Amino acid sequence: MTNSPFYQGIQYFKEDLPHFAEYGTESAIAQGQTAIASATDKKAVYQTLLAADALRYLTLHITATKQSGHPGGFASIADAIAALVMLGHKNLITEVGHHAPGFYSTVFLDQSLEKMGIYTVEDMGKRFREMHGLLGHLSGQIPGLLNPAGPLGQGQHFAMAGAKLHPGTLFPVTIGDGGLGEPYIMSSFGHFNTAYPQATNFLPILVWNGYSQEHHSMVSTKTNEEMIAYWQGNGFQEIILVNAKDYDDSNQAGEYVDSTKFSFAKRLEFTQAVLEATDKAAKSALGGKLTVLIVKQLKGAGVHKTGSKSHNLYPGDSLDKDYIVSALQERALSKEAWELVRTNFSRANGGPNVEVAVTEKELPLPDLGTLPLTEYAVGGDKIVSTTAMGELVVHVGKQDPNFIVTNADGNAASGINNINIGLKILHPTTDETYFQQPQGQVYEPLSEDACAGLAVGQALFGARSLWCSYESFAINGLPIWQTVTQAMAELRRETPSTITLFTAGALEQGRNGWTHQRPEIENYFAGMMRNGNVFPLFPCDANSTQACYEWALNTKNKGITITVSKSPLPILTTFDQTKEALEKGGVILHESEGSKKVVFAVIGDMTLIPVFEAAKALESEGIGVRIVSIINPRRLYRPTDVAWETCTAKDGNFLDDAGFEALFGGDALVGVTGGTSGMLEPIMLRSNVKRDTFAWKRGETTASAGELMAFNGLTADALTTRAKGLL
Repeated sequence: MTNSPFYQGIQYFKEDLPHFAEYGTESAIAQGQTAIASATDKKAVYQTLLAADALRYLTLHITATKQSGHPGGFASIADAIAALVMLGHKNLITEVGHHAPGFYSTVFLDQSLEKMGIYTVEDMGKRFREMHGLLGHLSGQIPGLLNPAGPLGQGQHFAMAGAKLHPGTLFPVTIGDGGLGEPYIMSSFGHFNTAYPQATNFLPILVWNGYSQEHHSMVSTKTNEEMIAYWQGNGFQEIILVNAKDYDDSNQAGEYVDSTKFSFAKRLEFTQAVLEATDKAAKSALGGKLTVLIVKQLKGAGVHKTGSKSHNLYPGDSLDKDYIVSALQERALSKEAWELVRTNFSRANGGPNVEVAVTEKELPLPDLGTLPLTEYAVGGDKIVSTTAMGELVVHVGKQDPNFIVTNADGNAASGINNINIGLKILHPTTDETYFQQPQGQVYEPLSEDACAGLAVGQALFGARSLWCSYESFAINGLPIWQTVTQAMAELRRETPSTITLFTAGALEQGRNGWTHQRPEIENYFAGMMRNGNVFPLFPCDANSTQACYEWALNTKNKGITITVSKSPLPILTTFDQTKEALEKGGVILHESEGSKKVVFAVIGDMTLIPVFEAAKALESEGIGVRIVSIINPRRLYRPTDVAWETCTAKDGNFLDDAGFEALFGGDALVGVTGGTSGMLEPIMLRSNVKRDTFAWKRGETTASAGELMAFNGLTADALTTRAKGLL
């Protein structure tokens, strides 16, 4: 705590402000209230204008403190953010990572950042873009902020997840006009609204400022009528547009203007228009209409530069640079005005966001009871792993009404039609033939981004979900999965892990050719394993798959991928063996003695087929063989390889050297995977014997999985020959 006023660090103050005596003597949000009483009240309008200037001042100040960061985009929407706060809507979400300094300023003003020891403006500048401070883009660890924000085209998923889980609460999401070019945004809105027509309590706010990062935005040429038609054409019923140019009395050129250049009277008029439009949009969204608010104002409004030149600060753009000094002096408030803004922001929505935002406490989860596990006999009938897991998924959905399963390519195609039968595809048309109805729990947009987005958005906001995909297509949804998994690593609360089921591995898809063969996504997870909270799982049979899903359901703050085939395959393990493998990394499926010992370290289920054949060939020549199924490769790293200590819900369980030697010690080691070799890294790092890897090379059209494995060199003959060569 500090005895200094919160505005310590601010360099410029005005002695007095126009009309302050008239409209600034008492807070527009009264003591004990959570919002202004009316959007037309002159006192509320005036104090919203002060709040917008305060946000602009702080955004420019903290970025100039580090001569780095992005002030311009947020500056053009500061009026709407101020309006939302004054109206009591503080569950704020953004699609734009570059608006981070503005969002930090917002939660600084409402006292949320005190939770991380930031009490003054000086503190905020020191901690901006520093380790354990305020990251350059929004993350999962900042008190009072609801979502991470990095790659464009993601923020709407968090807003929709929030709307689904919290009816009656508004989730505004700012979307940059530079990011509007991402194809995912509108299509995901459209599918969500068709699936959940009652959940309209999210509010996209288009930041239409005419510029993207380094040039004019691609939608800058649209007329107002064309922009309205665009949103109407995508299903929006209420399109509310506020154009700063309509209030300009300073003769600014162009379609995009800066409201801070208007006369004070016109500034108030524009602020009132924004406040009324925001209030109308919020009530419309909460009232059941798909609504968008569009604010058209020049990028960089009220800061040091305009257009794309306002986007980023560079070395030399310091607090004593003449154009930054000038901008700060223009935006300066009196100390009394700063106190007034602070009071309003702290009272809005019932307190600092760190106390009242929906993501600041854990969402209650229904108890799942006992999972209906079916342990199949080892060596008995061949069973489809995905179908076995599907039975458990149905049970989860029946116990937990918030639970959703998302899939772009169809559950039936992945051997999990039992999920559709049990939980029903969510669709406005009831049709028993396709197991679909309006109350379903299976969400099926034809977009991996929309599938991954809603699934991980739910998980981040505290609910259970499962994203299912063909391994080959999942690549299109992985950026948001990665964003959320990284955020989960640093969240200040626990939340259910984000779980995926990736089916139809490349080896099964021979006849479809390389279009359906993308096992390189395993490199994505292999690279992320060092994060500390990422666990790619490779069950070797239907028993193993069930045990992996049961384990995943009981974890927190992790990213867990389960990759299995949808073909009927032999049962090789018991539940207990997989439980042991989840703790130790792998399980021994076969062991024989001989003159020398070859160890096969195998990732995957179908890849075991040629390995068992190779074992027979080697044993016929008197060579001993151990086959180890690697189920949880992250356990096989050394503790120092992985950033686990800094994770929420820490997991520091790694196989020790003696355990590693028991699994992989021998005279030769052959790593085998139907995916990419990166997943074998932890084994190859630690082994000291002669070793080699067999892995995926490239896709091809083939008649069978065996032929495709042969094309990639994954044959019993090749494995046998290489093992003997190593010996």
